[in-house]
Amino acid sequence: MGEVFLPVNHRYLGNQFMMWRQEAGLSREEVAEAVGYSAEMVRSVEQGRRACPPRMAEIADELFGARGKLKAGLGYLTREKFPARTRDYIRHEAEALSIWSYECALMPGLLQTEEYAQALIGDRCPALDEETVAERVAARMARKHLLTRKPSAEFSFVIYEAALRSPMGGAAVHKRQLLHLLEAGSMRNVALQVLPFSKVVSSALSGSLVILETKDHVRMSLAEGQQMSLLTSDSDEVHVMTERYAKFRMEALNAEDSAQFIQRLVDEL
Repeated sequence: MGEVFLPVNHRYLGNQFMMWRQEAGLSREEVAEAVGYSAEMVRSVEQGRRACPPRMAEIADELFGARGKLKAGLGYLTREKFPARTRDYIRHEAEALSIWSYECALMPGLLQTEEYAQALIGDRCPALDEETVAERVAARMARKHLLTRKPSAEFSFVIYEAALRSPMGGAAVHKRQLLHLLEAGSMRNVALQVLPFSKVVSSALSGSLVILETKDHVRMSLAEGQQMSLLTSDSDEVHVMTERYAKFRMEALNAEDSAQFIQRLVDEL
């Protein structure tokens, strides 16, 4: 099993919590009783596996005689807009010169409507709390400015037919999402192609991929699965992904035929 990386801010505050507790000569059980949480929760906080709840930090700060030094760390436990495994990619995406994206099951994030993103993120398993869902939907919508920013970037999207036929959020949401694709595909810096069932190749079923060129003209590739993402600039890996994307794009319908394909799907709804 690979090493699990815990958020640095959680680990740091947890370590401070443990040292102040030990300095005060208190056991985890004694602290748990005072703060109203379980001893296992105290252990998880100290090990950085859980974020320290504000109430726990405030009570513990007084209990340990930390004079505000412990609860001052709460300001560094800000919620992240994106899951940890995607943050590096988002940073590079924001300044990319070009982005090539292939999706086999979902609409590309940059082309999602808000209601589609809400249905997708809100139906995550295990479930996310409402605040996290709202933050991630808002963050995804904010990314869409990349399509219209200046200087403009060049975008190429290839979407497998299965993604276009999945009615995420219901028929009405699905229809508006397809219409949004048609609108996005008409933009001068966006090429949108459909890979139909009849043209699928085996590697197109292995998952989504993105290839981007950074502002420093470095190419990077992102491959995603159920619980992992691999972002790399390794030339061999990027070459493989580029070859695959070229194959998908070659087999896909051209832009005009793709728009007609999507319009037929709209007309069926």
